[in-house]
Amino acid sequence: MVRLPGFRIPEHLMTGPVLLLVALVLGQTTGPWVTLFDGKSFNNWTMTGNANWRIADGIAEADVPRGFLVSRESYGDFELRAEVWTRPESNGGILFRITDARDPGIENGYELNINDTRKDQTGRTGSIVNIAPPLVKFDSGNQWVTVEIRAVGPTMTARLNGVLTAEATDAKYARGPVALQAAGGLVRYRNVQIREIR
Repeated sequence: MVRLPGFRIPEHLMTGPVLLLVALVLGQTTGPWVTLFDGKSFNNWTMTGNANWRIADGIAEADVPRGFLVSRESYGDFELRAEVWTRPESNGGILFRITDARDPGIENGYELNINDTRKDQTGRTGSIVNIAPPLVKFDSGNQWVTVEIRAVGPTMTARLNGVLTAEATDAKYARGPVALQAAGGLVRYRNVQIREIR
């Protein structure tokens, strides 16, 4: 739910003209989409941990845990979109507003988790781990899933294939790099883009 003085706009209406109107009222503008992973190089990323990152057919993939591709740039308010492929037992995810780029994790940033078989299902696929449990059960295994994350101030939303899976308000972390996670099993990422909201 987006709140303006005297108004409450449901999240599912926050598209097209309504989104533009809200942005104008709040004084927000979005920058251009910037490609973080182009399928050719890891130039925009720093590798941390033990994952065996490689590029194959335009895809960033790893199947040895635990490691991250951490963006060289930091972001505060932004929209991010990426395509993710995992097996049901794989443990992937996208972290954001990380405060320790040397060792990203839920102890120092937010994580949209991609892990269908996680033991604690409150942190399964589609959740923002330890912040917002999934609103729906979304199984991501063995298919390409389009991930969308929007973070503006303390408000965060996550969508998988257009389905709202998590929404939260939390002000613990305000700015930092984003990261792609390989924490178990085969994980793949492609078409990773971000745009800042000012």
